[in-house]
Amino acid sequence: MDVLDTITPAAIRTARQDNPKLRERDLADQLEISEAQLLAAHVGQGVTRIDADMGRVMPALSRLGEVMALTRNASCVIEKTGVYDNYTGGPHAGLVVNGEIDLRMFPRHWVHGFAVEKPLEDGGLRRSVQIFDAAGDAVHKVFLRDSSRVGEWDGLVAGLRLADQSDTLAVGPRAPVEPAKGDADKADRLRAEWDKITDTHQFLQMVRKLKMNRLGAYRIAGAPYVRALAPGAVDDMLQQVAGSGLPIMAFVGNMGCIEIHTGPVNTLKPMGPWLNVLDPRFNLHLRGDHIAEVWQVTKATKRGDAVSIEAFDRDGMLIVQFFGVLAEPEAAAKWNALVFALEGLAA
Repeated sequence: MDVLDTITPAAIRTARQDNPKLRERDLADQLEISEAQLLAAHVGQGVTRIDADMGRVMPALSRLGEVMALTRNASCVIEKTGVYDNYTGGPHAGLVVNGEIDLRMFPRHWVHGFAVEKPLEDGGLRRSVQIFDAAGDAVHKVFLRDSSRVGEWDGLVAGLRLADQSDTLAVGPRAPVEPAKGDADKADRLRAEWDKITDTHQFLQMVRKLKMNRLGAYRIAGAPYVRALAPGAVDDMLQQVAGSGLPIMAFVGNMGCIEIHTGPVNTLKPMGPWLNVLDPRFNLHLRGDHIAEVWQVTKATKRGDAVSIEAFDRDGMLIVQFFGVLAEPEAAAKWNALVFALEGLAA
């Protein structure tokens, strides 16, 4: 919807009161509004509209000390605890890269911002900064922890507060997922261009030049570039990695932010359709039943082949990617052996 015209802010607040245990995202879906519109309806009641400009938000977050960074898409959520040190901004992309928080951010999708104080049952407050895109879908969220510098919170809110504190929010339409786009007639050219890659970041530029996209290219490239894996391959991999001490990389994102974990996976706890990694400073929540296609992908780099496991939903949306850690050659070799042994699909 372009404008919030089907339900009033008062009705939204009543629905929130009537469903206190329902997650904001689920309640918004139930009300057929965006999550950002749900928050906007509570402006003045623990919610403040703030500037979503990345260049202003990132320095403010760095003053909070240790926090929890959360990025999600419709099928996967990643949460990392750390600090927002080493931010580098730019007109097209921003980075936070340090020992624990590792983000790739795209400022044109940072459109709506909110500072949120949510009362807890124990009488405390759960403080967070939440960023949304033009459609009102969550791009990135930052939650304060007991170890955060809570004394910096009021200054952050005051410094980023917008003059417009209305409780309605106009949003645009949600961009549809681009389905797989390939061209079998260009298969030989695709493979020839793939052979020229020396860095994984060159891949998307290469497929765009061929007027394809990631999944479309995977479907036609063939061996040794890709191998179709069974839909349960991600679960199988996580079961093998968990508790082994083997460091891996997990990439989870949306159009506005990609969040990365580098390190081991210790505690894996499946629950219904969810595959959950529940480590002290790293959580991953993945809907295994949303996975429709899984691909093993090999791209050459100057440090050796980057071998990944990449999962897509039935619409062709990239859910999550897993890589080995090329900076640790012995660990990368173990990762490659594990991936090559996973069950593949018949041609």
